Amino acid sequence: MFEELVPLDQMTAGAQWLNNTFGAIDQAILTFYHNVHEAVGTPLDVVVQLFTKLGDGGIFLILLSLFLMLFKKSRKVGIGMLGGIIIGALFTNLCIKNIIARPRPYNYLQQYRDWFQTIWHWGFESEYSFPSGHTTAAMASMTPVFLFCNKKKSWLAFLFVIALGATRNYIFVHFPSDILGGIIVGGIAGFISYLIVNAVYDKLCKKGKFGQTLETFDIRTAFKKSA
Repeated sequence: MFEELVPLDQMTAGAQWLNNTFGAIDQAILTFYHNVHEAVGTPLDVVVQLFTKLGDGGIFLILLSLFLMLFKKSRKVGIGMLGGIIIGALFTNLCIKNIIARPRPYNYLQQYRDWFQTIWHWGFESEYSFPSGHTTAAMASMTPVFLFCNKKKSWLAFLFVIALGATRNYIFVHFPSDILGGIIVGGIAGFISYLIVNAVYDKLCKKGKFGQTLETFDIRTAFKKSA
């Protein structure tokens, strides 16, 4: 048995249910990641640390969505991505995390804290564990990419979500069930954003100067005119 840092009976009902329901599989998967770390070590640790940083604050995904919005052909995708990120953040950071209040793995069991400290040297993360904010943002932004783009290729966007979630488990800042929760919440947020953009975008494009600009503006054309 791993030593508890926070007794289960001191957690919220939601956190208790998650730990009781998913505790065994969470422990098995996190132990697997620890064994991978022990076998491979530093080279993989560096890759994981760099990759997981892409999700910090959703900054990379926000910048990517803004970049896509500069081009006519990808504008809907960019707007959908940004909307999904915002909706996902509202669901996750303002509601679910505070209601469930699940401690992070390294704040729950001493063994996870020991494993965490052998890999991650940038300090403890704030807030609670469920669902994963990184995974929520990734799924919320990649769902519109999948829905708006050619689905024969756009499904590959979900590989980014899976990879990012795996890095969060590898460094023991989240349980695997937190990643699953982030995928579900992010998927819902991304789908809502897709519906809103589809419902509003075309209507805006048919009305007034703003709508015309929204439909026709392309940063490449603007640069050509100024050249």
